[in-house]
Amino acid sequence: MNKIFKTKNFFQLFIVFIVFGISGSLSVVISGPFLDLIGLDNFENSITKLIIRLLIIFPLYQLILIFIGTVFGQFKYFWEFEKRFWSRLFNKTEK
Repeated sequence: MNKIFKTKNFFQLFIVFIVFGISGSLSVVISGPFLDLIGLDNFENSITKLIIRLLIIFPLYQLILIFIGTVFGQFKYFWEFEKRFWSRLFNKTEK
């Protein structure tokens, strides 16, 4: 597992899993007020609701991941993770 997540040891892997879990949960909880603010419940189409929810949660998750990673002393790991993620997302030729 350490090779897959590119961690130095089991303890860092454990911290990485904790950060991912907290970040995911927190992004869903925090996005609630944003969704209420734009009146997501007023939309009739469930596909539209899903797309708007994803458009709000996804960038919020990225920011929260860096913040929580920093709180747990893993800023460098999660900064590198984000750079790899975005480069793979936008650079189709990278393997």
